[in-house]
Amino acid sequence: MAQFQEEMRQQLETSMHAELEKLLDTATGVDKEVSKKDFDGFKKLFHRFLQVKGPSVDWPKIHRPPEDSIQPYDKIAALPLPDSLADSLNKLVVVKLNGGLGTSMGCKGPKSLISVRNENTFLDLTVQQIEHLNKKYNTDVPLVLMNSFNTDEDTKKILQKYTHHRVKIHTFNQSRYPRINKESLLPVATDIGMMGENADVWYPPGHGDIYASFYNSGLLDQLITEGKEYIFVSNIDNLGATVDLNILHHLVSQPNGKRCEFIMEVTDKTRADVKGGTLIQYDNKLRLLEIAQVPKAHVDEFKSVTKFKIFNTNNLWISLGAIKRLQEQNAMDMEIIVNPKTLDGGQNVIQLETAVGAAIKSFDNALGINVPRSRFLPVKTVSDLLLVMSNLYSLEAGSLTMSQKREFPTTPHVKLGSSFTKVQEYQTRFESIPDMLELDHLTVSGDVTFGKQVSLKGTVIIIANHGDRIDIPAGTILENKIVSGNLRILDH
Repeated sequence: MAQFQEEMRQQLETSMHAELEKLLDTATGVDKEVSKKDFDGFKKLFHRFLQVKGPSVDWPKIHRPPEDSIQPYDKIAALPLPDSLADSLNKLVVVKLNGGLGTSMGCKGPKSLISVRNENTFLDLTVQQIEHLNKKYNTDVPLVLMNSFNTDEDTKKILQKYTHHRVKIHTFNQSRYPRINKESLLPVATDIGMMGENADVWYPPGHGDIYASFYNSGLLDQLITEGKEYIFVSNIDNLGATVDLNILHHLVSQPNGKRCEFIMEVTDKTRADVKGGTLIQYDNKLRLLEIAQVPKAHVDEFKSVTKFKIFNTNNLWISLGAIKRLQEQNAMDMEIIVNPKTLDGGQNVIQLETAVGAAIKSFDNALGINVPRSRFLPVKTVSDLLLVMSNLYSLEAGSLTMSQKREFPTTPHVKLGSSFTKVQEYQTRFESIPDMLELDHLTVSGDVTFGKQVSLKGTVIIIANHGDRIDIPAGTILENKIVSGNLRILDH
């Protein structure tokens, strides 16, 4: 049986290589060179995919990380910062993961170009943050954007507007991998192009691709030559992911008396974060455990807030020299995520991906830092957008901080219904963003609009029944209220 399975694997691999060669034959010039590099990476991933059987962890071998492997942020922040902060900053590069589109919020083009606050986009805010650092400390912290083939062209057009800002901006592209037929396990693409029938047969293979793509672009070597030592990586839609000087100092002063090559920022899990990856000790290494790796019998245990108390924010601080070493040794070890998709024509495909944080086990002296929740402020939905546009946050030098006028440090739970899914629809439903300083919970469902200077406090639930419309008049104060479809305002 084992011999038969091995022969089947070899046959699948041979067929895959033959199909990839056919695809390469349809490319020319630079396209061919880039695609060849991409396909080399895909072949390695596909080979590993064929070897994997079942969940990639042995549950009894999972242990809680040792006390000193996840440091509390308060302990790090209590240490005085040195006068030589500029030296540390000059060793740093900020990398933003910029491969995603704004489709989940009803927008075309890169998500980073959606306006989130005072007409500023995610990218505007990022540039403002780094420019502020460079001016304040007289440093040269560059910004690097990891684009995908979906976002590269539009992003490069926009970058021209930052020419006179005090930030050097570099870009490189994620790989482009072929989606594979779920049954045959062969590429769906018929040629290397991306137009017409081939529009949705390629995909960017997750942010774990950063290591190979960064290395292959030549940019990693260039930055090392310029004296850069560390990158701070985060999702561009996480508005809490700013350069933290305390963490940077902790990194460059070599925690635990050893050179630390990888820091993962984690934060306390709430019931909203039960699916987030967590840090565990496994085979004497710190390792990221994602829900996709958990055996079905243990999924509820994984989601437990009591057993697994922290989750990965995807804010990562990584040694450039270590990335170079691991890439050259082919020693970057990341679990494969198998992501099933259905194409518009109904065809079932799978795409093979990796996650950037999963490589933590490959680095020496890796460390977790349990940071405040404020460093995790992702904008994934229009409900999140309402929060960051409101007076709950103040904006200074590109950074959002919770308003001092709010008595509780927690963010309200906001759930906007399907009428608010797209940014354009959402904008037409609010004449101005409500006062939310004293809000705990907001649920809105159905055809609802808000006038100017509405104030929401406590728990507010607004439900317009099918066919009804509710207009909240300008200046209305709703405190612990339910507003139902017949327009009566009820005490909650």
